[in-house]
Amino acid sequence: MDAHRPAQRLRARLRGWGGVGAMAVLCALALAFALLLPLTQSSGTDDAADGGSAGVAQGLQARAAAKCDNPQDRSLSPSGGDGGTTITDRIKARKDRRLIVGIDTNSYRWGYLNPNNASGAPEGFDIDLVHQIAKDLLGDPNAVSFKAIPTSRRIKAIQDDEVDMVVRTMTINCDRIKQVAFSAPYFRTGQQVLAPRTSAITGYNKTLAHRKICSADSSTALERLQSDRQKGTLPTGADITTVVPNQLDCLVKLQLGEVDAVVTDGALAASQAAQDPTVQLKGPLFTDEYYGVAMKLGSDDLIRQVNRTLQNYIKDGDWAASYEKWLHPTMDQGDKKSASATPPEAHYK
Repeated sequence: MDAHRPAQRLRARLRGWGGVGAMAVLCALALAFALLLPLTQSSGTDDAADGGSAGVAQGLQARAAAKCDNPQDRSLSPSGGDGGTTITDRIKARKDRRLIVGIDTNSYRWGYLNPNNASGAPEGFDIDLVHQIAKDLLGDPNAVSFKAIPTSRRIKAIQDDEVDMVVRTMTINCDRIKQVAFSAPYFRTGQQVLAPRTSAITGYNKTLAHRKICSADSSTALERLQSDRQKGTLPTGADITTVVPNQLDCLVKLQLGEVDAVVTDGALAASQAAQDPTVQLKGPLFTDEYYGVAMKLGSDDLIRQVNRTLQNYIKDGDWAASYEKWLHPTMDQGDKKSASATPPEAHYK
């Protein structure tokens, strides 16, 4: 009953005003009471309202976190100190003072064992970069312990501290930056189709319908194929069940006639086409991707060190010299340079 008395007194005072003016005031006050009512409710109602607001905020944050544009631009800048005992300090303090690096030993001109090299040491574009990182960090380009890591184990090898880093044609993408840290990009490429020269396949299009396609486990090629299948954009009847640990295994299956095509990085496919003249690249690149040096999450000082090396490696012309030696013969056509012939520009977070 007491709750109604203020309203009764208010109506009594307004009787003398009459007409439209009184009605307008009453309507305004009624609206005000209606708007203020939720704020005077019990704590249980407040909690529910707060929960709803928090739910909306969390939903917005989740969507913002899920959004991932340009993952290649999220590395740390080359400058800046990290303080305390660092990853680089621990590497330098090893009894066997070497950088432990996961590489590929089967990718022609990238990281491979050349039978004509009497030393048996790996060679290639990625290997040149590893030597430069070791030189800048330890003062000796040969202070490296190489570990052959299959495509499928690159991330696990880093997370389990088997290696300090992986330099192995590893694409930077949104899923991987949650699991490992990357340097700034050092190479630009994309996915492409490799098939026999005599094949009617013309690229990543309907000519792959009802064909067997090979890709490597944990590769961006496999991720793209699986994504397109889920979206319903994969060519009709394309079989993508042939998945191998190492990307080079796909070339072997192609040579044996066990698959009709390979989807892989265009840079790797170009090197494989150079190895085997019976296969060729089919169609243009159909994605835009960047390679980075992969390291363990939290190893900020090592990331910055590698980015300093990359910055100088490109500026001093060593990147271009390595490209000319290893990749120009397979990627460029005469005087026509590939888009990959120019090092990617670094942007830091």
